Amino acid sequence: MITNSLNQSEYNSYYKNYINNASDDVIVKGLKKNLDAVVSFYSSIPQEKHDYAYAEGKWTVKDILLHIIDTERVFVYRTMRIARQDKTPLAGFEQDDYVINGNTKARSLDSLIEEYKAVRYATIVLYNSFDSNTLKQIGEASGSPISVRALGYIITGHENHHNQVIKERYL
Repeated sequence: MITNSLNQSEYNSYYKNYINNASDDVIVKGLKKNLDAVVSFYSSIPQEKHDYAYAEGKWTVKDILLHIIDTERVFVYRTMRIARQDKTPLAGFEQDDYVINGNTKARSLDSLIEEYKAVRYATIVLYNSFDSNTLKQIGEASGSPISVRALGYIITGHENHHNQVIKERYL
């Protein structure tokens, strides 16, 4: 289990579920594995489900994919800052505002998949540049300590969580 390889001081307990849902003990391997799995999964969703939400006020399938993309961008920005030993505390973000202003109704799922792939490729390149000391760097985000490696696990665990929700409630 990945949480056994991380020290509790490397992340806020809020992220434990995502870390437990991470793809692999090796961050880059998990990022690559999820790249293929996520693209395949979203590509297989029938078009009539793209703008579907299972209840009033819930996100659509396209909203969820955009949320995954936006969250990865935010977490990778945090990763880069912490890896470069920037000690500035990093603010949180309001995920609902991001989705509301994401304009997914005007976008195709294919365009979101392309954006996802571009973001993921950049994430993989960044994580490939890190050595073991960089992965252990700790900064502050959303008022709590977070390490570069915890962020890597959270990225794949977060999308695995949301993809499971889609399987259970949308399809």
